[in-house]
Amino acid sequence: MQTDKLYIDSLNLLKQLIATPSFSKEEENTAAIIESFLQSAGVTTNRFLNNVWAVNRWFDQTKPTILLNSHHDTVRPNKAYTCDPFSPIEKEGKLFGLGSNDAGGCLVSLVATFIHFYDKENLPFNVVLAATAEEEISGSNGIEALLSQLPRVDAGIVGEPTLMNMAVAEKGLLVIDCIAFGKAGHAAREEGDNAIYKALKDIEWFRTYKFDKVSGLLGPMKMTVTIINSGSQHNVVPSQCAFTVDIRVNELYSFEEVLNIIRSNVECEIKPRSTRLRSTSIATDHPLVRAGLTIGRTYYGSPTTSDKALMPFPALKMGPGDSARSHSADEFIFVEEIREGIGLYIKLLNNFLL
Repeated sequence: MQTDKLYIDSLNLLKQLIATPSFSKEEENTAAIIESFLQSAGVTTNRFLNNVWAVNRWFDQTKPTILLNSHHDTVRPNKAYTCDPFSPIEKEGKLFGLGSNDAGGCLVSLVATFIHFYDKENLPFNVVLAATAEEEISGSNGIEALLSQLPRVDAGIVGEPTLMNMAVAEKGLLVIDCIAFGKAGHAAREEGDNAIYKALKDIEWFRTYKFDKVSGLLGPMKMTVTIINSGSQHNVVPSQCAFTVDIRVNELYSFEEVLNIIRSNVECEIKPRSTRLRSTSIATDHPLVRAGLTIGRTYYGSPTTSDKALMPFPALKMGPGDSARSHSADEFIFVEEIREGIGLYIKLLNNFLL
């Protein structure tokens, strides 16, 4: 059966990708492997930076277009690995290796799905495949750069490990750098205005403040102070205290609203690092979601951020593997998850086509 061949080829492709280091910004070798694999399957490919993309053979620009996207970069392996992270070991139904779960299994399953539909004539919509770079660092040379090269996209599937259920919403990520200003003085005398004490008041606000709007999919907003830095020596009252806040934003707030609320409640200077990774959602009655429900998938809101945040069109996050295994030591994916992923992706698009 074609799906059996797709599965076997996909598993072999994933083993090649695991064996080839592809840290963010260093994905040129895995890009070449993906491009070669697609070309060997008869696909005409395109390359932009370390991103590989292709369109179905009978592409018709008058039809709507769906994007199949996942990434081929990885984080660096952590020190807790007990096996070689670049050695694709298959054992007890699992395939071990860096990037196997996040997001290699998703990527090769989407590649197989694209190949399945590549030659089909008279599809009611187009299929575009994009294997992209720099997802793990939210870099500017991944999907964000590639979108300008692609034809118009009407909807997308982003391959990330979700146990093949549908993440219909994602929290956005807003990181802000804060500085509390005081006045330097000698610690032994009643001099100065301690910036640390001023920062503590604002930090306590970040710790305890509750935003009013709670999402049914994504829950409440979450703010976490993650870095703090102040002082130069023990006997000097510090004049500045800098700290960083990680803010996970649900779909009910814009970043501008969040920043306005913060600035009206704290004294420190606020500077957002980036406003690119905004919260996203796809309507639960969108044809992609309805197709997923038809084949027995459920939907949920995801607390993590992916390349979905950079897409200006409705997109699902969905893929084989489990997010809980991502970035863990001795990362693995069950090989049957890949077989199931290919089958469910194909069923999803078949139902979407109908």
